[in-house]
Parts: sequence; C-alpha cells; structure tokens
Amino acid sequence: MKKTIITTAAVCTVLALAGCTKKNAETASSEKAYKIGIAKIVQHPALDAVEQGIMDTVNAAGFNVAYDRQNANGDVNTAAQIASQFKDEKVDVAVGIATPVAVALANTIKDIPVVFGTVTDPVGAGLVSTVEHGEGNITGMSDAIPTEQHIKLFKEIAGIKTLGYIYTSDEANSISALELVKKGCEEQGLQLVTQSITKSAEVKQAAEAIVNRCDGIYLTTDNTVFSALPSLVQVFGKAEKPIFSGDVTGAKDGGIFMASGFNYYKAGCATGEMIVKILKGAKPADLPVRFMTKPEDSDLLFDLDAAKNCGITIPKEYLDKANYIYENGTLTEKK
Repeated sequence: MKKTIITTAAVCTVLALAGCTKKNAETASSEKAYKIGIAKIVQHPALDAVEQGIMDTVNAAGFNVAYDRQNANGDVNTAAQIASQFKDEKVDVAVGIATPVAVALANTIKDIPVVFGTVTDPVGAGLVSTVEHGEGNITGMSDAIPTEQHIKLFKEIAGIKTLGYIYTSDEANSISALELVKKGCEEQGLQLVTQSITKSAEVKQAAEAIVNRCDGIYLTTDNTVFSALPSLVQVFGKAEKPIFSGDVTGAKDGGIFMASGFNYYKAGCATGEMIVKILKGAKPADLPVRFMTKPEDSDLLFDLDAAKNCGITIPKEYLDKANYIYENGTLTEKK
C-alpha cells in the first residue's frame, strides 16, 4: 500500500475552481495545519473527479492542509488497513469515497470525523440511520441516481425489451442499486438479465455472458464495473448493443450510447463544503446527508457514433437537452 502525501498551501483563487466556491467565500485562518485522509475504493475518472473537487474546495477555504490520499484498489481488506492507518495518524478528517471504503472508515474510526462521498445508500450501508442528519462522527454525500427514470428513458429512446445489468455482489451500494433496477424494469415491462461479479477482472467475461441475451445494458454507479469500463464498451460495441450509463464522466471517451447523471467534480465540491464546515467546528451529527438534486448539478450526454453503430435515431427533443455530444470521435460541450 503505497502512500502519497501532497501538501497544499493556504489560499487557492476562487476563480480557478469553476463554481466550487463563491467569490466572497470567507477565508479560514492558515495558522493551524490540518491533515485530511482521503481514500477511494478504486481509481477511475468519476472518483478521481470527486477527490479533486474535495481538495479544491478545502484549499479555497484557506486551510493549510496535508492530504494523505489512498487507493484500496478494489480490495476491502486494503480499505480496512487504510482505515487503521488514518486512525493511527490521527487525521483531522477521514474521507471515504465509495461505500466499501466509507464503511471501513466508519467501522474503525470512532473519535474522528468521517465524511463519506458517493455512497448510493448510506442508510442501507449502515453509515447513518436517517439522511436527515449525520450519525455520531459520520456524515457525507450520496450519489443516488434516478434509476427508474433512466430505465424509462432508455426504453423510450432505444426501444429495448430486455435490459442487461452487471453488478458487484459484495458491494452494498450495488445490491441497493439492483433492487431499483428490478423495480424500474417491472414498471416498464422489461425483462432483466443480470450477471454478478466480485472484481474488475470479471467485467469483460460478464459482459460477454449477457450481451447476446439483452437489447442493451444499463450501468449504475458501480465502481468495480466502471474500473473496467473499456472492456465492457468493447463487448457491447462489437455486438452493436447500446449502453446507458448513470455516470457521465465515464462516457466522455466514447462508446456509450447515452449517459445521464450528476457532475462528479461538483459532487466532490459538495463533499468538500461539508468538510470545511467540520474544520470550522460543525459536528458531523448535525449535518444532513447531501444529495445532488439541482438541475445544474446534472449532465446529459449522447454519443452519436454509438447511436449510429446500434442503428438508433435519437429524437431532436432529447439532443437539444444534452450538454455533451460525442460525434466523429470528438466530444463537444454545449455552453
């Protein structure tokens, strides 16, 4: 487990943060040095964006912070070791990005603030008993997505009758998401074809196992699946079957028919704002779980290359709503 320490000085300019903080944000005193431990379950663009948003927001608040950034590489045992390390180091705040890491921190650390980021079902994961407020030393941000609405939209645009879904069987957030996918399919009269995995190396094999049994596949915010996303995109692209992703970040490299979800960098900023409040004296138990529900927090992407490959015509009314269009191998962002 390789440890990387990055020390940042006090004040970053607010203008460089693209909206993470207000221009007139109060600047904190830099006299005291803080240490923040940040751990994520795996490395992929969405979780990297969360991590960056956290650091940018905390830095912009004017704190003198040293970051201990860790990656569990998809291993819950490693996550537990990282939690013990943060406890021994007596970090000022321990941050867990994704459910397995957040749970490991919560189980190990009892006297230091623990802030979770991108946890789909914090109540189901046992982190808090209600989203109305934190629990003891724990609070954070949920990345719950409108799964049922996504499935309805996928059926409407792509005309699917069977839906494929790959999930990580030992991740609490993936099990919670599976139940929402089942409900969405029942509401839309779709047949659901599922395949479970336990590690990223199994993603390609899982994709190959279901690609001929479904009309398209839906991806929730399953970190293990997204850590091996290119292999899944390759399998479904070759079969000319569409992919709908609940994470836009992973769709920006092409190959995913459509993606809808909140902006993970902004989610990191929202998580960072909670950390700033704690560093200023707020108690985690007094902070409600944060959700990304504002329209400006979300993105919509259509990949016209993938749509053409799958023989799907996207109605203009939906294209007009998209703020990202991927075409001819190039991603364009609408301003």
